[in-house]
Amino acid sequence: MAGIAVALVLIPQSLAYSELAGLPALHGLYVAAVAPIAAAFIGSSPYLQTGPVAMTSLLTLGALTPFATQGSATYVGLAALLAVFVGISRLAMGIFRVGSIAYLMSQPVVAAFTVAASLLIVASQVPTLLGVRGEGANPLLSAVSALIHPQHWNAVALAFGVGALALILLGRRLGPRVPVVLLVSIAALVVSVLIDFTGPQVGHLASGTPPLTPSLPWSMSSTLIVPAIIIAVVGFAEPSSIARRYAAAERTHWDPDREMIGQGLANTASGLFSGYPSGGSFSRSALNKLSGATSRWSGGITGVAVLLIVATPVIGTLSRLPKSVLAGLVIAAVLSLIEVSPFTRLWRASKAQFVVAITTFLGSLLLAPRVERAVVLGVAVSFIVHLWRELRLHIVHEIDGTTLHVHPSGVLYFASAPLLERRINEILADHPQADRVVLHLGGLGRIDITGILVLRSLADHAVEENFTLELADVSPGAARLVARVLPELATEVTDSVPDNAAG
Repeated sequence: MAGIAVALVLIPQSLAYSELAGLPALHGLYVAAVAPIAAAFIGSSPYLQTGPVAMTSLLTLGALTPFATQGSATYVGLAALLAVFVGISRLAMGIFRVGSIAYLMSQPVVAAFTVAASLLIVASQVPTLLGVRGEGANPLLSAVSALIHPQHWNAVALAFGVGALALILLGRRLGPRVPVVLLVSIAALVVSVLIDFTGPQVGHLASGTPPLTPSLPWSMSSTLIVPAIIIAVVGFAEPSSIARRYAAAERTHWDPDREMIGQGLANTASGLFSGYPSGGSFSRSALNKLSGATSRWSGGITGVAVLLIVATPVIGTLSRLPKSVLAGLVIAAVLSLIEVSPFTRLWRASKAQFVVAITTFLGSLLLAPRVERAVVLGVAVSFIVHLWRELRLHIVHEIDGTTLHVHPSGVLYFASAPLLERRINEILADHPQADRVVLHLGGLGRIDITGILVLRSLADHAVEENFTLELADVSPGAARLVARVLPELATEVTDSVPDNAAG
């Protein structure tokens, strides 16, 4: 029953997310039917529900908008090819056991991108909520354009959308077991038929099984490979987070590589059956667990249930559903993700990581709809900040008579080692009476061969300037390097220093 319960929620959601991705609504149903079945064959989590999700839909929109008109046959073909490439990328990462590559994105990048993407998703739905067509590629500009022209609004469509949004938000108090999304969609559909609503609607939904993609636009492959890899990595953050959370709560094993393969199969199948990239859903996974799911096959049952509905004329009854209701569903799904707290926490904890987050956030808004570029920007800034911090050594010193004690902390490697040599020479110049230097290395997290060679240079300088150099608090790992390069130095190896400082 868990899989069927999820299917009833998934059907209206898939229509909404397909619209968000710039595709005809029917293609969201294809993903909803095919992706869960494919993922069920090898997925690692018993609760993860695969299918259309808001974040991946936005990434799909951003990747394809520059190359084709939304909803066109070319756009549909590109979406299918993109899904195949995402699937192949995830299959490769899973097979070669690099599923943990998703962790390369630092928390500031993930948090900032999530907030920015959620804002863009809400903005992208504003024109639909108002019953008008969006103008422009950037969702923020399109939303502003729609808002400043109230004379074009469709009041009935707006009432449908706002009403659906309000009811879903209020209905969450009833808990995930109550299919609020389904109930709201049915109610809106009934009202739409009763009042003979003539505004923007889902439109014709032809019944039938998901068709094999007739021909993929392979000539456009080069333009989709990079976006596909980004979606493969970024889009895996959500399903991996869901699966890790449930595995930790139940103290069970979760295999990220196996899950990556399962998600790869789901995306490849979606592409081959006229779909677009899929991901894992927080809300549907929670419903799946609460409904009594015990194995990954509950996802397969979800897909089969959707498939049976899509294959029958029943699906055609959704054609009268107002599009503004779908906009309300999408907004309700991401509204809780828009928060300031990730930024305030980073500001208090680390100004450098705050810079990473705010760069990712602003980049996402300014580069929209090509939001995948903002992820690349965020990762690049993260590495720059990391290198900048690694380059810095914190060096304190104290003088005890004629003995100078120097305490460096950080990482002593090829980029930071010259700084240590320069600072020690400066400190010696300030204390000409010093005839003995004790270099305490316990504060160094790692010492590479370049760092050891700099110590060699300092030892040579000590001989030339006629002072004694001693090393203290050397970790066992670093001591082995020192013994080979600086055998003449007296070293004091302390047990309190972990054996991971040499590199």
